[in-house]
Amino acid sequence: MHQDSDSKPAVTKKRKKPTECFLTQPEEKQESTVKAKRRRKKRISDILEKSSPKPGVPKDLQNLLSQHFGAKRSVIEMEELKLPDSCFLPANDLTHSFSSYLKEICPKWAKLRKNHKETKSVVMLVICSSALRSLELIKSMTAFKGDCRVLKLFAKHIKIKEQMTMLEKGVFHIGVGTPGRIKALVEQDGLCLNSTKCMILDWNWRDQKLRRMMDIPEIKNETIDLLEMNIIKLCREGSVKLGLF
Repeated sequence: MHQDSDSKPAVTKKRKKPTECFLTQPEEKQESTVKAKRRRKKRISDILEKSSPKPGVPKDLQNLLSQHFGAKRSVIEMEELKLPDSCFLPANDLTHSFSSYLKEICPKWAKLRKNHKETKSVVMLVICSSALRSLELIKSMTAFKGDCRVLKLFAKHIKIKEQMTMLEKGVFHIGVGTPGRIKALVEQDGLCLNSTKCMILDWNWRDQKLRRMMDIPEIKNETIDLLEMNIIKLCREGSVKLGLF
């Protein structure tokens, strides 16, 4: 009997306590990690809001193309995708309105507009991140455009067939829209780029999430695809100039 009573110490109960403590530790770490990530996200956006904006320059686009194509293309192919500085118009230094910027980079716009007679083409393409931003820029170019015709080239509320019909039947001087829709129009032969003299990227503007157009993966990829389709070749040949607004 004495042996039975001696063999019943509460050893197992004492061992359970550390296992309970051990189970709660990873949960605390996970919570603290999540909180830390949330804090980090807030800090990044705060810094972005408070930092002074730096205007885009040709080197930014050149580097973007190198990063995008670098691992996918041969050395020879990369040479053909390079955009030398001579392909660029003066970049916006963030002091311009859209109209004043266009007046600076296209001082002979009246002549270009008058000489343009071809359908299915525009003299100037303006690439934006959204339909809403496209409408803002169309309104803000009133002082520049004069009596030229501007065509909305985005997908919101406008079918691609309607845009193709308008381009085929009328003469338009400026096209403003998103890279995805413009790319689709070029692919379907609704828009020809051979008459285009300049292409403006709405480079510096930020949306409510503080993203520039090239910070949005879909917009960035569609813009690069559009450039690769024929714009880079035309720029290297000297018939098209690129502007970063």
